[in-house]
Amino acid sequence: MQVVYTFITEPTPLQVEGVLELYRQQGWWGPPTDHDPELAEAIIRGSHCFVVASHEGSIIGMGRAISDRASDAYIQDLVVRFADRGKGIGTRMVNEIIGRLRHDGLGWIGLVAEAGTWDFYRRAGFAEMPGSILMLKKNL
Repeated sequence: MQVVYTFITEPTPLQVEGVLELYRQQGWWGPPTDHDPELAEAIIRGSHCFVVASHEGSIIGMGRAISDRASDAYIQDLVVRFADRGKGIGTRMVNEIIGRLRHDGLGWIGLVAEAGTWDFYRRAGFAEMPGSILMLKKNL
């Protein structure tokens, strides 16, 4: 399988739909957000970097990093289409993102690993932060 990895900043409508499909598949967004192309475009444009993995013109994976563009960055929204998992696509996307962040001078890269993904990120060189706990402010 030949996979093409591309950083995008100005997505085409087809790329936006592919990204939305991955968000829907993963269940991260619900209606009406999961069909909102303007939101997806804003996320892509606002990210430090946004990588997509494509096969035969279809997006099969994506990931992004957000940052202050000076010292820190966070990887998030990394996902590979269910049918294409276990083929090294996620690993390659993480490496592409890390390479881009390092090239841009960012030395601190964090992420939030969902249950079931911890070993994947450990193999990519990430480790738990001792004494830290994930916290989230819920919408009121």
